[in-house]
Amino acid sequence: MAASVIVSIRVAAPADAAFRVFVDEIGVWWRENPLFQLTARGDGSLRFEPGEGGRLMTRLPNGENFEIGAVTEWKPGERLAFTWRTATFSPEQSTTVDVRFEPVGDETRVTVTHRGWDVIPKEHAARHGFPLGVFQQRLAESWHERLLRLRAAAAAAKPD
Repeated sequence: MAASVIVSIRVAAPADAAFRVFVDEIGVWWRENPLFQLTARGDGSLRFEPGEGGRLMTRLPNGENFEIGAVTEWKPGERLAFTWRTATFSPEQSTTVDVRFEPVGDETRVTVTHRGWDVIPKEHAARHGFPLGVFQQRLAESWHERLLRLRAAAAAAKPD
């Protein structure tokens, strides 16, 4: 089994709404973490191209676009999965992100599982020389901060 980071948070919104905020407003709630930047020029403004086969892209401040990954599963209100790579990854390197949206009463548990970091060498720029366990802890903290912002964005979103 690939090394994984798993982070969950409850969002005060139905699963369909939480999914929409995750994908449609990622450019609003996503904030760059200096330790885990997507490119040397930062993270830019993220956006999803909807549906399986779509892409997770970012537009950098200089106007360039960078493809972070491809959407492999798109089930609104249930699941979103996509590949993930930083600009320092070689073409054959990537990790995967799996996001689950699970109704819990009036709320939704959003669980992010980010897999595949064991194939990225400790010496790689994206790992910063951290041993795998330390790296996973730091990456989990980063995802948790981002999911807190997702929670705030979902609370501010207008219901349909």
